[in-house]
Amino acid sequence: MMNRYTTTLGILAIMACVPAWAADTQDTSVSLMESVSGGTPMTNFRLRYEGVDQDGKRENANAFTLRSLVGWQTAPFHGFSVAAQLIDVGVFNDNYDNFDKAAAEPGKGAYPRVVDPDDTDINQLFVEWTGISNTKLRLGRQSVKLDNVRFIGNIEFRQVMQVFDGFALENRGLLPDTSIYLAHFERVKQITTKVQNANIEIANLKYSISPGEALIGYGYFVDWDGEVKASNPNPKTTSSKTFGLRLDGTRAINQDWEVLYTAEYAKQDDYKDGLDNIDAHYLRLGGGAMHGSWYARIDHEVLSSNGGLSAFQTPLGTNHLFQGWADQFLITPNQGIKDTFISFGGRILNVQLTGEYHWINSDESFLTPTGIGKGDRYGKELDLAASYTHGKHWMGKVEYARFREDDIYGASLAAATRKRDTEKLWLTMMYAF
Repeated sequence: MMNRYTTTLGILAIMACVPAWAADTQDTSVSLMESVSGGTPMTNFRLRYEGVDQDGKRENANAFTLRSLVGWQTAPFHGFSVAAQLIDVGVFNDNYDNFDKAAAEPGKGAYPRVVDPDDTDINQLFVEWTGISNTKLRLGRQSVKLDNVRFIGNIEFRQVMQVFDGFALENRGLLPDTSIYLAHFERVKQITTKVQNANIEIANLKYSISPGEALIGYGYFVDWDGEVKASNPNPKTTSSKTFGLRLDGTRAINQDWEVLYTAEYAKQDDYKDGLDNIDAHYLRLGGGAMHGSWYARIDHEVLSSNGGLSAFQTPLGTNHLFQGWADQFLITPNQGIKDTFISFGGRILNVQLTGEYHWINSDESFLTPTGIGKGDRYGKELDLAASYTHGKHWMGKVEYARFREDDIYGASLAAATRKRDTEKLWLTMMYAF
């Protein structure tokens, strides 16, 4: 990894010495102290309560946590800026299974899981170069969000965010009305605090049809090499490559109404040492209408199954936002998913209201212990939220999710992979500088 980083630093140095490439507007009169003092804060504090009532667990989870992000990004100095951000997640109580402590602390299995472990670490640390007009090159640990974060996201809903170690290039002027994002990452810090070795290549091209409409093409190559290769001379991993095309946007009909639409397709196959049965597709079709701040739409999303052997996965996405907020389907079951859902929302004064209702089925029928044979209905979910903003700094939010199981997923009750009835409540308060 250090060899690649050293090469990238060399490229940065060479580019900084080529004045013909530099932006005409580059201000070289800014002093180093002015660069530091004129920077941008990367600081906020988020206090959260999460309560979980899950069928099959003896206890309810009650998690009180505080996430502190403290950081600063300097203003450009000869085209370079530096960003550093620390994270601290403080856990105020012990009444939940926070994933990493389950094995070490007896009795944690009695509680539902809330993946908000305590953590103190470097959240982001990168050097950014903007010496070419409309171009940004970033090297180091960084947060990444692309499109609707379905495939690449920072999972910022959780207290410990997902961040990437590597370098990324973003350009908005090489092609007309087009933004280009290219990246290579070699490690991912996940929401469990685990740092996973990987080789991840990202290519994302976005063409703006209009201010509210875009056509996006992408390719994502995820090679989970890390410890798996070190421990097994002939490994088979979940490494995959995904190619896709997304059309998404809003189009005004008149002064009051807008049409909302989304059409997306992606194909996923094995990559590097990935399992041979990784062969699936992704489909999303949906649309709706918006009047003022109010909207309503219906969508259908498919993460297909390969004959029940494997299914389409989004290992780097912000999966909390999809298939319901109760997090029953962060990993796609081998039988795949077909999710039909309505979403709606609007604003009253400073309160933003949102809601969703999901009918979640499988793509491939699965065995059930009912004696009838097979089923294809995972369950239904209702999600509701209200957020309130006060001034530039304060935000409060209330969120609720209720998942209800339909067919039991598994050939016997003892071996079933249950998607049990679950209710979750979140109360959040955040202060941002």
